[in-house]
Amino acid sequence: MLILSNMLTITQALYDQIVEHSRADHPDEACGVVAGPAGSGRPERFIPMLNAARSPTFYEFDSGDLLKLYRDMDDRDEEPVVIYHSHTATEAYPSRTDISYANEPGAHYVLVSTADTDGAGDFQFRSFRIVEGEVTEEEVRVVQAY
Repeated sequence: MLILSNMLTITQALYDQIVEHSRADHPDEACGVVAGPAGSGRPERFIPMLNAARSPTFYEFDSGDLLKLYRDMDDRDEEPVVIYHSHTATEAYPSRTDISYANEPGAHYVLVSTADTDGAGDFQFRSFRIVEGEVTEEEVRVVQAY
């Protein structure tokens, strides 16, 4: 049975890299992975990916790039700890499509909204667990170092 924490702990540097990538790719959705040592649950290596769809409303990883990524993570004894993408016109909450594509039950799914949807500022950064179609929001704790 998979036991999941209800909090994402991430360094300020990784947080900033995810937000920067999301802003840089706007108005298209940005996407990527933060890998960590297998079994650790600790995000360490930032891996921005190309949105093969090049779309403001949808993202997809290029299948060749994704295969290379998984081979590289396997060689390094890593796993995807965070899978992130941005929403450019809506809040940072998983869409039906996002939920249907969520196939890493151990990963934190981070969404960054680059749309000012609630007047709270120019982005939202939220993390979710998505397991068998069930979405659970979790707390995000940003630290200077692990």
